[in-house]
Amino acid sequence: MTSVLPGTSKSNTSFAANPALQLPKNTLGWEQRYQRSVIVSDICAIVATTTLVAVGAAVSGSAAYSPRWAGVLAGGAGAVAVVMLSLCRAWDVRVLGQGPEEFRRVGRAAVIAMLALSVIALAVRLDELRPWVFVGMPALAVTAVSQRYLLRKVLHARRREGSCLLPVLAAGTVEAVHDLIRRTRSDSHIGWRVEAVCTPDGLGIGRVAEVDGVPVVGNLDELVERTRLGGYRVVAVAPAPEWTPDRVQRLAWDLEGGTAELVVTPTLMEVAGPRLHVAPVFGLTMLWVSAPTFSGIPRLIKAVMDRVGALVLTVLAAPVLLLIAAAIKLDDGGPVFYRQYRVGRGGQAFPMLKFRSMVVDAHQLRHALAAANQGSGPLFKMRRDPRVTRVGAVLRRYSLDELPQVLNVLFGSMSLVGPRPPLAEEVASYGQDARRKLLVKPGMTGLWQVSGRSDLSWEESVRIDLRYVESWSLSMDLVILWKTVSAVVGGKGAY
Repeated sequence: MTSVLPGTSKSNTSFAANPALQLPKNTLGWEQRYQRSVIVSDICAIVATTTLVAVGAAVSGSAAYSPRWAGVLAGGAGAVAVVMLSLCRAWDVRVLGQGPEEFRRVGRAAVIAMLALSVIALAVRLDELRPWVFVGMPALAVTAVSQRYLLRKVLHARRREGSCLLPVLAAGTVEAVHDLIRRTRSDSHIGWRVEAVCTPDGLGIGRVAEVDGVPVVGNLDELVERTRLGGYRVVAVAPAPEWTPDRVQRLAWDLEGGTAELVVTPTLMEVAGPRLHVAPVFGLTMLWVSAPTFSGIPRLIKAVMDRVGALVLTVLAAPVLLLIAAAIKLDDGGPVFYRQYRVGRGGQAFPMLKFRSMVVDAHQLRHALAAANQGSGPLFKMRRDPRVTRVGAVLRRYSLDELPQVLNVLFGSMSLVGPRPPLAEEVASYGQDARRKLLVKPGMTGLWQVSGRSDLSWEESVRIDLRYVESWSLSMDLVILWKTVSAVVGGKGAY
């Protein structure tokens, strides 16, 4: 078991003066080291970007920027950046290494730093600050986010090896706990390891005291005591009929001042992000779930990003497109493109373009291969499909067969990011939940692309697409686009 630091040790005292650097009780040693690595990384980014702007200003030939004065301005801008990162809690250990919130806080700090420097420049008529406002802070945000992403990749690699994980005590029904354990093991990058379980009757699967190899240490009444004895960092409350609002509230009170943080899994719907709002109503704390928005300024920005991004991709990828087209033609002499009708937003069919990766009569041969289908639900998938050509196997491995879809994005039938574009026969089998995918345009990439692609079961692919539809945001699109690069290069789940 991962070693746990008791309470607030001497190694924590240097963080106590700054609330942005506060560590939770029982902080693990690797968390402190990772936080320090991020802080050092950010400081290096601040020094590098502000210094480069200072050098550029000093050599610009302007009389307003002597080397000494440019250095003073760089130091002041750097100090403002440090303060804003601290105030925006960009070094809070709870958000480091997971989710987009870490990157949002860095971006927020950079924007506030720009505003602060602008106010200072106006207040004291210091126009010489403009390079640090319009160049230094944006460059800092890009550099800091890039460095944090690289640190996160190292952290995720360590987690795949079984280290740098938070010890978790899960509490709920056997079925709910089983699902939670399965998810934590498949998504190791989240950093959870369920090390003990409490169930309503204190028993596990088959009436033995374990669930998926994790020991059951007690029932729900013993949860608080087991948490204090075990030194867990997270208490994950999974669904169970016994979890009444009053009981969960008392649990939260009992865990206050201890070493563990309480996490309650959602039981009603899988919705997150900007659609959730907490507000008091009639003396009660209510969780408001607003309807998903598919119009307005954010959607207009997404539409502009789609068209501009598709145009840039088309120009940049033109040589690659020509090479692929030539390879397909030389391979078997058949057509270069494969046009297949897919179902888009609102149930409207559209012709989706792909590079042909199969033999010419592939669709007619599908019925003969029905017995070898390895896909789930209405999907047809084979890991070693005999219809795939030699060139097609390479194209599918790295998703190059999907490059012509930039034209679909350019002409408005698809988006850069969205749910997987379904076939008409798939839509015919959709239930009410899966049909919600048709509320938005399908995408060249999406959560399905960065979460396993063809390795996903039908139920998982539907759940992932619905999560995107229900919780869409511009920041989610940017994160998916970023992750798509590594997913495509790695080729995981592509066949």
